[in-house]
Amino acid sequence: MKIAKLEQEKVILQPFTKWTGGKRKLLANLNALMPEVYDRYYEPFIGGGALFFDRAPESALINDFNSELINCYRQIKDNPLQLIALLKEHQAHNSKEYYLELRAADRDGRIDKMTDVERAARIMYMLRVNFNGLYRVNSKNQFNVPYGRYKNPKIVDPEMIQMISSYLNKYDIQIISGDFEKAVEEVGKGDFVYFDPPYIPLSETSDFTSYTHEGFSYQDQVRLRDTFKRLSDRGAYVMLSNSSSPLAEELYKDFKIHYVEAIRTNGASSKSRGRISEIIVTNYVK
Repeated sequence: MKIAKLEQEKVILQPFTKWTGGKRKLLANLNALMPEVYDRYYEPFIGGGALFFDRAPESALINDFNSELINCYRQIKDNPLQLIALLKEHQAHNSKEYYLELRAADRDGRIDKMTDVERAARIMYMLRVNFNGLYRVNSKNQFNVPYGRYKNPKIVDPEMIQMISSYLNKYDIQIISGDFEKAVEEVGKGDFVYFDPPYIPLSETSDFTSYTHEGFSYQDQVRLRDTFKRLSDRGAYVMLSNSSSPLAEELYKDFKIHYVEAIRTNGASSKSRGRISEIIVTNYVK
């Protein structure tokens, strides 16, 4: 698998937004477990894309069920300059009052009149200044995270957005939004798939929740495990992250389980932040 080398590259590609469960601090662990050679790269739960941007593959398919997030990727690819201009405008007006007024756009109908690039700028701005960088919606699919307490948040990074846009346009990067099973339909022998789903709660009494409005249930976790097995049977290299819960260990007992410790800084509660045990599952031995 060739890794993209941007011409006159000045900075390494990095996620353009904060995202719950982001993998920046686990990149060393993930890279150490990556196969040395593979064909196309697939990431069905792209989130902030830490591993994807770090690897910068020349051929990839990225997906997320969160259509607002995927819209951000598409706007960075297609309308980077307009997006940067809108983010600069949000930065100039940033305040708690401004944030709450913009957040209310999905309550009063304004969001339906926004262009795709305006919606992307709205989400990217809110994730930079809200509490812990959370993406969370209520039962009506309305964004409900309070304003954060950052003194000088970096709301826009023009150089990074343009670098990501250049990369997404130069190489064979397919961007879609939908169910994870749909995203891996074309995976074949020698391809690499990285699953980073909403985690199974460590506490048995915890509810299954996720960053999508629809949630990610236990049945979805079982369906994901079955998909993992199916792709393995096809001859693909498959890697998956999850919590080190007994349930996750049971689901993936037929595969190689690697234990790691992660430091979470943007959970919704204090219990979901701090040092947390996780697993990385592979269908191959590295």
